Amino acid sequence: MSSPVLLRPPGPPVASEPTLVRVDDARFEAVVSGARLTTLYDRAIWAEGPTWWAARDMLVFSDVRGRRLLGWREDGAVEVLVDVTPFGNGNAVDPQGRLVHCEHGHRAVTRTESDGRRTVLADRVDGRRLNTPNDLAIGPEGRLWFTDPTFGLLDPREGYPAQPELDVMGLYRIDPEGLWLAAKFDYPNGLAFAPDGSRLYVSQTPPGGEAGIIAFDVTARGLTNRRWFATVPSGIPDGFTVDRRGWVWTSSGEGIWVFDEAGTRLGLVATPHLTSNCVFDPTWRRLSVTGDDSLWLIDLPHA
Repeated sequence: MSSPVLLRPPGPPVASEPTLVRVDDARFEAVVSGARLTTLYDRAIWAEGPTWWAARDMLVFSDVRGRRLLGWREDGAVEVLVDVTPFGNGNAVDPQGRLVHCEHGHRAVTRTESDGRRTVLADRVDGRRLNTPNDLAIGPEGRLWFTDPTFGLLDPREGYPAQPELDVMGLYRIDPEGLWLAAKFDYPNGLAFAPDGSRLYVSQTPPGGEAGIIAFDVTARGLTNRRWFATVPSGIPDGFTVDRRGWVWTSSGEGIWVFDEAGTRLGLVATPHLTSNCVFDPTWRRLSVTGDDSLWLIDLPHA
């Protein structure tokens, strides 16, 4: 077996950044006490789609515009997992431990099998091509959900320019019987489930329009109680995650803003520049954050 291509060799991370925290609620202060931000990698073009891959003890993320799928290892190395991707964006790990991906270029949701083969899970609705699947999450019963805006059709840095074949931009669920359109949106983007699967959060980020996060209750019959949940003070809620308390940690133009289950703003962990997405590791005490050219790790010893 050939040795992996390393963009960063094993070794200690880049020097830690002073971590600036804004506290709007005493509950947040207790969680972020002692927080420390460390730069793990800063040579991407547009870093996105972080997910923890337990089978490899690795943080997987996309360099969308650099067209690479990368993996940060605990020894500090950054490895090229897939070179020349079809503008891959969001990533997740399915219940069997396999990586699944959103691909702007192929306009598809795919899975990487254990032997490296690529399986297409979804690329068409009633014979028409999807727009550009952007982000995805594993929901109740292990079902895969994804958003399908047109960003990759509009920006040649993130896909191949084309006219959409669908007249909707939606949130979809992949079922054994096929695709189910769960909800329509104005440029849907990030999505994340509460750990118990009872809530789903989806952002919509229309160019030039009002960006924010929308919440749903998840029931056996589908999604109910659609409501506006939160906005960020600057930038957009591009991608986000939900911690074991039910708090939403979301990207923005300033760093990671945090909201409780009611949408109350708790505070901000600032980053050196804008962020695109984030995910907790299995300990719930380390938050991996992507943004622009960077991958950071925020240590939260009291989370």
